[in-house]
Parts: sequence; structure tokens; C-alpha cells
Amino acid sequence: MTHPRLLATLVDWARPFLTAAALLATFSPLAQAQDQAPAQVRLDYAYYSPTSLVLKHFGWLEQALPASKVTWVLSQGSNRSLEYLNGGSIDFASTAGLAAVLSRANGSPLKTVYIASRPEWTALAVRKDSPIKTVADLKGKKIAATKGTDPYLFTLRSLQQAGLTKDDVELVHLQHPDGRIALEKGDVDAWAGLDPHLAASQLQAGSRLLYRNVDFNSYDVISVTEAFAKAQPHTIEVVLQAYEKARGWARQHPDELADLLARESGLPLEVAKLQLSRTDFSNAQPGAEHIAALKAAAPILVSEGLVRKGVDVNQVVDQLIAPQFSAQVIGKN
Repeated sequence: MTHPRLLATLVDWARPFLTAAALLATFSPLAQAQDQAPAQVRLDYAYYSPTSLVLKHFGWLEQALPASKVTWVLSQGSNRSLEYLNGGSIDFASTAGLAAVLSRANGSPLKTVYIASRPEWTALAVRKDSPIKTVADLKGKKIAATKGTDPYLFTLRSLQQAGLTKDDVELVHLQHPDGRIALEKGDVDAWAGLDPHLAASQLQAGSRLLYRNVDFNSYDVISVTEAFAKAQPHTIEVVLQAYEKARGWARQHPDELADLLARESGLPLEVAKLQLSRTDFSNAQPGAEHIAALKAAAPILVSEGLVRKGVDVNQVVDQLIAPQFSAQVIGKN
């Protein structure tokens, strides 16, 4: 039998260690995230991001987060997706990688946690009967593009490669579907298209791709805010695990994926197949390949005055990419 005075002495001696252990458990991010799953998880889905359509269609995330309400919001472009994320309407945003860089460079605290696909989703298009043959021929012409998106940045890089700047053309800022209409009606001379609208215009209106460059297309990425990344690391891993399941399904079922994309977008099956024929789902882990590609585009963001003065875009890219979340889940499905 332990003497009461000895027991009290032992308790006094152990109290600091017990307190430290309790504090460690309280402030452990993983423990907090696992114990405090959010009441609601909000994601966007987009026709330019096929894996988001797969995830939404099968309800795998709803199954993985039974205690949370899963809400889906349609994004028509990276600019809208980033508006929703920065405005607090969604927690996970599907955007072009370079659009995420531009947003962070201008003050939005984003973290890119996953690569949904490597698409060639944008190119410069003209009407089938257009006399325009090269990018240089666009001098003095009207080009439709959605500001803050991959097609817009693709346009700037294409112009620069041809010895032109945005001041040599008239950029008409239209959302992607409206840009297609403007091109086909003849209201603009060229359009920086985005799939599936670009594929639809090719097949349905005979629009011609004036200039393609897969290296000027950035990745389809999933981003969150820094605050969400700190507060909900476990939730991010659960969401990415579901995305991995969707990516695996997309790779194994190309015909079914095309059917799904066609149904969701309301476009013909052949349009969906054309879009998917130029989409690569093979590498979802953010890493050196993606960092190098994004840094290659940094000079255009600076030279065109798209970022705040004095911003080091290379440093922004390093701060943006957060590979640790996807590293926990890729290959585990």
C-alpha cells in the first residue's frame, strides 16, 4: 500500500510532464483536424477538370466524409474558381497552375496541393475562313480571352514569342463560352479557347487552331487557402484520397469518362473525346516538373505588369507548391 504523502509527492513530480503531454495533444494539428472535421466541405467542379466531374458523379467524397456536408459549385474558369476560393465560397479550387501563381503573387495566400491533370486545354483559334496564318498576323487584331486564366496567359506568351505585346492587339475580356460565340460571329479575329469549348468550336464550327504549344499550357491543379491548410490537414488528405480514386477511374475508363464529360457539359461525345485526347492524368504529385514549368512562365507575369512591383515570382512558386499533402495519399488507392 502506497503511503498518502509519497503518492502526493509522486503526483507533484509528474504534474509538469502530464501538463506538457496534454498541451501537445491539444495543439497537435493532426489531432485537431481529426477531432474537428468541418461541418461543411465545399469544392468546385468544372468541365475543364474531368477528375472533378468524376468525383462529384460517384459521391466518393460524401462517403469519405459522412459527418460533413459536401457542397459542389460550378466554375466556368480559373478566374471564377479563384474568386470563390478567395471569397470564402469554396475550400478547394480547380484552376490552371499559372492562374494560381498569379493569384498568390498578387496577395492571395494559396497552397497548391494536387495536380489533377496535365492538359493541353488552350490554343489560339481563328475562324475556318480566316486569312490569319501566324501569331504575328494578329497585330492590330481583336483577341477574346478570359483575364486571369490560362488562355489569357497563353495569349501573352504566344504574342511575346512572335515579337508582340498585349499593346499590339486589342484584348477583349470575355468568359470562355462568350469568347467562342464572339469568334464564330466574327466579333473578334481570334480567341484564346479553353476545352471543352475549344474542342466544340473546332468540331461544330470548323474553327482552326492558329497556334498550339503544350509548354504554354499549365497544369490543372487543386488549391486551398493557407488558413485551411493549417486548420484542416487531415480533411485535405481525405479529399485528395478521393481525388486519387477519381483519377484512377479516369485512367482506367476512358470511354465512360468521355460519356460523363459529354453529359455534364451538354456537348456531343466527339467533343468530349477530343478534349480528353489531349489530357494526361499520369502524374498527380506536385514536384520539380511543375515548379520548373511555372517558373518558366514567371518572366511574362513580370514583363506584362501582371504582378505587384517587386514581387519575386520564382519565390511565389516555391511558396505556392505544397507537395506534402498529396505525398500522403498518392499510390494508396
